[in-house]
Amino acid sequence: MSVKPSQTFHYSVAQDRAAHVSADGKDEVELGADWKPEHLVLAGLVRCTLESLRFHASRAAIDFVASASASGTVTRRDDDERYAFVEISVEFEVELEPQPDDLAELLAKAERDCFVGASLTAKPAYRWRVNGAAVR
Repeated sequence: MSVKPSQTFHYSVAQDRAAHVSADGKDEVELGADWKPEHLVLAGLVRCTLESLRFHASRAAIDFVASASASGTVTRRDDDERYAFVEISVEFEVELEPQPDDLAELLAKAERDCFVGASLTAKPAYRWRVNGAAVR
């Protein structure tokens, strides 16, 4: 049995003196003073999970639209007394067409394959509402 080589992805961001942020040298945006690094982590988690869902849904010929929100608590961890996210919750409102019979499996894949969520020490608590009904 041969082992499939892993893919490697590289990303970069830059922030100039005026607080303009760019991704991979493109799409410059100005983040207001209210945007903290913690907000960017939560936004990354939301976008990553939705991109993971998009990938798996497209493989199953499922169209979707979605909105999402995330919140988290940062405080000192008990084990090392460092400030970190200790609790994160994410809520998704999704419309799928068609809704698959294996909906729970599709959502589990979206959660599992989001590398941002997998990179966090505090594991996110995901809540899904699909086609108007709460799931799990």
